[in-house]
Amino acid sequence: MSIVNCKINLGLNIIRKRADGYHDLQTVFYPVDFFTDQITLEDIPQDFEFVCDSAQDLGAQEDNLCVKAFRLLQRDYGIHGVRLALDKHIPTGAGLGGGSADAAFTLKMLAQHFHLPVDTPTLKQYAAQLGSDVPFFIDNTPVFATGRGEIMTPIELDLSMYDIRIVKPEVSVSTREAYAGVHPHESDLNFADVVRNVPVHEWKNYLYNDFEESVFKIHPQTAEIKKHFYEQGALYAAMSGSGSAVFGIFPK
Repeated sequence: MSIVNCKINLGLNIIRKRADGYHDLQTVFYPVDFFTDQITLEDIPQDFEFVCDSAQDLGAQEDNLCVKAFRLLQRDYGIHGVRLALDKHIPTGAGLGGGSADAAFTLKMLAQHFHLPVDTPTLKQYAAQLGSDVPFFIDNTPVFATGRGEIMTPIELDLSMYDIRIVKPEVSVSTREAYAGVHPHESDLNFADVVRNVPVHEWKNYLYNDFEESVFKIHPQTAEIKKHFYEQGALYAAMSGSGSAVFGIFPK
C-alpha cells in the first residue's frame, strides 16, 4: 500500500498564453499530507481491475489517471494480472493535484511490483504523458515549476516547523473556468527566490495566485476562507492552484 500526498502552490503567476493553447507560468510546488489517498496493488488471475472506494464522482474508469498510468506501462512492458484499489480522500476540483499524485504513485508502485527496468527519469517521461504536474510527484520534493508546469527545478525548502491547514469548500473550480477569468502578465519576481530568501511571514507581500481574483468573485466563500486564516493568525494564506482549496501556514 502507498500513502499518496497532495501539493500546494506557493504563488502562481500566469505569464502568457502560448500558441499551443497552454499557458506559461511560474509557481512553487510543495508536497503536503493534510489530505491523503491510499493505493493498494493485488495480484489477480484476470488482466486488470480498478476499484475506487470513494463518494466522489471520478468519471469513467478508463479516464482515470491511475488506469491510464497502468495502460502506459502495459503497452510497453506487457504487465497484467493486477487489481488496483484507490481509497480517495484528496478532494477533486481543489487545486491540490490529487489525480496527478495518484497517477504518479501508481507508476512507481507498478514499476516496483513488476520489477520493471525503469529509472526515475523514465518514470517522469511516462508521468509527463499523463499531465503537466504528474512528474512532480515522482520525486515528491519541492520544485520551482515553469513552462506550462512541466519544467521543474528542485529547490531547498522545508516548512516542517509550520502547521499547514487546508480547507476545501463545497464548490469546485474547473481548470477551464479558472483560466477564463485570468489576465496573463509577466512578473518582476522569481517565486523560487522569494520562498528561499524571504521569511514566511512576509510572503503575503510578494507571492500571489493569479487565479484568486476571478475565482474569489465567482466563489466568494474561498475569499472568506483566506480572510479567516489570516484572522486566526496565519503567516501566509492563499488558494492552491486553480482552486477551490485554500491553505494557511501557521506557527506550530
